[in-house]
Amino acid sequence: MPHFLPRLSLSLSLSLALCAAPALAEENAGGNRAVDPTFRSETIARFDTPWSLTRIPEGGWLVSERGGALYRVSDAGEKQRLAGVPAVEAAGQNGLLDTAFAPDGRLFLTAVVPGARKGGDLALFSARLGAAGLEDLRELWRQVPSGGGGQPGGIIAFQDGMLYLSVGDRMRPETMGPGVMRGVILRFAMTPEGLAAPEVVSTGHRNQYGLVFDAEGQLWEHEMGPRGGDELNLIRAGRDYGWPRVSWGDHYSLLPIPDHDTDPTAERPQLYWTPVIAPSGMIAYQGALFPDWQGRLLIGGLRSQALVVVTRDPAREEARYDMGARIRDVAEAPDGAVWVIEDDARGRLRRLTP
Repeated sequence: MPHFLPRLSLSLSLSLALCAAPALAEENAGGNRAVDPTFRSETIARFDTPWSLTRIPEGGWLVSERGGALYRVSDAGEKQRLAGVPAVEAAGQNGLLDTAFAPDGRLFLTAVVPGARKGGDLALFSARLGAAGLEDLRELWRQVPSGGGGQPGGIIAFQDGMLYLSVGDRMRPETMGPGVMRGVILRFAMTPEGLAAPEVVSTGHRNQYGLVFDAEGQLWEHEMGPRGGDELNLIRAGRDYGWPRVSWGDHYSLLPIPDHDTDPTAERPQLYWTPVIAPSGMIAYQGALFPDWQGRLLIGGLRSQALVVVTRDPAREEARYDMGARIRDVAEAPDGAVWVIEDDARGRLRRLTP
């Protein structure tokens, strides 16, 4: 059970290191209203509090449930529960989290698992997807220190032979700092044997449930703010994004938090939301089925019960569609259809088409 202490990454891809500086007056899109969808929605299947939605390269989907179940699902909605899933500590926001296939076909997954302290530990696994379940399951990394509350992050992205992982603050922002794997984005070099020790890409994050590379190789992240201050960030190597020193939101107690204008050392978000949308899941849409969405970021909204469409240059909320349910994750099918899952005890898997 390897536990690695990360080191600060000084050499990321050119696309991360040379991103243009953000505008000084980012948009607050929190006051935008949702409109009726302009697309068709079809219910494909239902799940008990689903968390992640991942396309299987050979066809169909993987759907994880927070409580620890993992399903293979056909495009027609036929469900097969898979064996071999790691035991999880399921409570609140914690449990079985993300699944993702690397470009070389390897499957990776994240979960909050029982640890030495209350709340469990965020862990990263690899496995092979077999006919009946996961095979050769291996724990590759576990966060240090053990324990914490919700806000686990746990979202996976890939680029140039690297695996990127969001690690939330676990509701313990006072513990964040050097050598503490909370409130960071990590990257791991992928090797045939597994993963190299992680490097810290960026710090100062709260609860990152969206992490995706766009077609230009830029890494986008969104994270939930406290009472206000949800953020969309363009990730730059070695930067500090300010949490918990600054935020565009306030504490839940209504005590104020200094905003980004007070700390020039903190990287500013590209876009923020006060009131919050509670972002969860994100893709950079590339399909042809929705030509108006090409190149846009599609973000699920929990509190907002919406599908949010965001342009990237500059970052602006272009549309917000009322989905009538908390949207937990978003994915793109090979035919360009957009699929979403709902955060509910009978959460729907839905296919969106024009």
